[in-house]
Formats: sequence, structure tokens, C-alpha cells
Amino acid sequence: MDAIKELAAVLAKIEDRKLIEDFLVSILTENEIKEIHSRWDLVKLLDQGVSQRTIARKLGLRHCKITRGSKELKKKNSAFKKIISEYLPGL
Repeated sequence: MDAIKELAAVLAKIEDRKLIEDFLVSILTENEIKEIHSRWDLVKLLDQGVSQRTIARKLGLRHCKITRGSKELKKKNSAFKKIISEYLPGL
């Protein structure tokens, strides 16, 4: 977990969106980027109230992955929920 903490601290200091994008493309494989994209879409759709069945069909995901995302969104002090509500609308 120390690497996650260190990476989060570094990214939090960077104000250059392009630099962050370039870094993520450099550190992640194409499959990892696709996986993150899929999870991000999943969380946004869940937050919008889209049914798990519809999400599974639309994104081609298994229900266990969707259920995990749903549980994360419902947690008290959910990081997913906070990021979606506080940071996504401004993009």
C-alpha cells in the first residue's frame, strides 16, 4: 500500500492534466486502461441509477463486478461517490 500512498501524493501535486494523462498511459498497459475505463463507466452508470442488468448488457461485465462497484458506492464515505459528486460535474 505504500506505493499507492506515494503515487496518490505525487498525483495530487500535479496540476498539469496532460502530464497526468501521459504518465497514466506510460505506466498502465492497454488492457489496464481498458479495465479502468470499464470500471469508471460502471460506477457512473450505477450512480445514475441504471440497473445492474442493463449495465451488464451495455458494458459486457459480469454481475459480480457490478455488485462490487455498487457496494463501493453505497459505503459510508465512499471515495467513488465523493469523486463523482464533487469532481466529475466540473469536467
